[in-house]
Amino acid sequence: MNLESMWISFLNKIKSRISNISYETWFSETKLVDLSNNIAKVQVPYHVHKKNLSENYIDIIEETFQEVTGTNFKFEFVLEEEFNNNIDISTTNDIGIPSNESFTTNLDSRYSFENYIIGKSNKFAATSAIAVAEHPGKMYNPLFIYGPSGLGKTHLMQAIGNYVVKNSAKRVLYITCDNFLNDFVEICRKNGNSDNYEITQQFKSKYRGVDVLIIDDIHNIVGATSAQQEFFNTFNDLYNNEKQIIISSDRSPDDIKRLEERLKTRFNWGLTVSIEPPDFELRMNIINKKIENHELKTQFPLEVKEYIASNCTSDIRKLEGALTRVFAYATIMNGSDINLELATEALKDYFVTRIEAKNNIEQVMHIVCSNYNVSIEDLKSKRRISTITLPRMVAMYICRMYLNENLVKIGNEFGGRNHTTVMHGVDKIKKEVEKSNDLKNEIQKMVNQIKML
Repeated sequence: MNLESMWISFLNKIKSRISNISYETWFSETKLVDLSNNIAKVQVPYHVHKKNLSENYIDIIEETFQEVTGTNFKFEFVLEEEFNNNIDISTTNDIGIPSNESFTTNLDSRYSFENYIIGKSNKFAATSAIAVAEHPGKMYNPLFIYGPSGLGKTHLMQAIGNYVVKNSAKRVLYITCDNFLNDFVEICRKNGNSDNYEITQQFKSKYRGVDVLIIDDIHNIVGATSAQQEFFNTFNDLYNNEKQIIISSDRSPDDIKRLEERLKTRFNWGLTVSIEPPDFELRMNIINKKIENHELKTQFPLEVKEYIASNCTSDIRKLEGALTRVFAYATIMNGSDINLELATEALKDYFVTRIEAKNNIEQVMHIVCSNYNVSIEDLKSKRRISTITLPRMVAMYICRMYLNENLVKIGNEFGGRNHTTVMHGVDKIKKEVEKSNDLKNEIQKMVNQIKML
C-alpha cells in the first residue's frame, strides 16, 4: 500500500468518527508525505492545523492509523515548505518570539481558534480568519466580518489577534468602535470642541503604529463625519504599509446607512464574509464543548441538550446563558440531578419571553418626555425654545453619564446632531446640576425610573 492509498484509508475511517465540519476543517487538506523510523509525517496547510491536530486529535489519529497499518507510529505535522526544505520542526516550533508585553493589545486570551466551534454557518468566515492569522497583511486585507449580534464575530477576530501575538512579534490592537470614537472625541475636546482638530502623535502611534488593527462594531461610526475622516486616514496609512485590518459589523458594508461611500469602497477591497445563525448540529456541538469541563457534564442527558438547542436558534450567547441557568438551577434545587423536567422549569421564563435588545436611549427619551410633558419629536427637532432644549440636554446628559453611551450614537438618536453639540449639552447640564439641587433630584428620579425597567 503506497502513502496516498494508505492515507485515503485513514481519512475514510477518521471521517466516520468525527463531525463533517471537523473533518472538513482539520483533515480534508492533509497529506501523508513520509513514513519512516516509526514516524508519520503529515503535511498540513497552516500552523494552526499543526497545533490543533497535535493537541486535540492526536489520540484518535494514532489509534485510527494503527488500525490501517497494524503498526504504531508517532506523528509529526509539517508545512509544505518545512517538508520540501527538510527543516527540523523541533527547532522551528521553539523559535523565540521577541517580547511584546509592554504593548496593550486589549485581547482576551480565552478566545482562540481551538475553542471556536465551526459549522456550516461560520466555516467560510473561520477558514478565512485562519488564513489571515497565518499571513497578516498579505491575504484578504481588509477582512470584513458581519452578522447579527451573538454569533461569534468578536471571538473570531480576537482569535486572529491572539494567534498573531503568539506566533510573531507583530503589534496587535483590538478596539471597539465606541472606544475609537471616545479617543477621537478626546482630541476634539483638547482642541476646544473645534472641528479643526489636530491628530496627536499619541493617537497616531496607537492606531497607525500597529501591524494588525482589529475594530469591532464599525457600524457605530455612522453620523460621525470627522471621525469617519480620521478612520479613513488611519485605514489608508495601514493599508498602504501592508498592515492587516480586521473589521466587524452587524451588517455588510453596503448596508450600513450613512457610511461614507469611500469607506464602503475600502471595506470591500479585501474579503467580506458573513456569519449566519448556527444550525442544529452546530448548536449541539457548542453545547457539548461548553459542558465538557463542567463537573456535572455526566449528568447532562441528550434530551436536555436537544431541548436547549431547539429553543436557542439564533444567538450563541443566549445558548450559553441557558446552560448556565440549568447548571445553577440543578445545583441550588437538588444537587446534580439534571433532567428534562428540571431544564424546562429552569428555562420556562427564559424561552417563553423573547428577549429583545432594548434601545436604552429611546427609554430615556420616553421617561424625560413624560416628566417634562414634551414629545420625542420635540427632542429630535431643531427647535430651540427653553421648554424643549432643557429636557433635550437632560436626556443627553442621562444617556452619557448614566448609560455611558458614546456621543456619536447619542447625536444620531437625537435628530442626527453633531457629537460636539451633544458634548456641549452634557457639559451644560453638569454645571447646572452642581448649582441646583432641584435639578439634581429631578434627574435622579428619572434615573431611578430607568433602573426599574
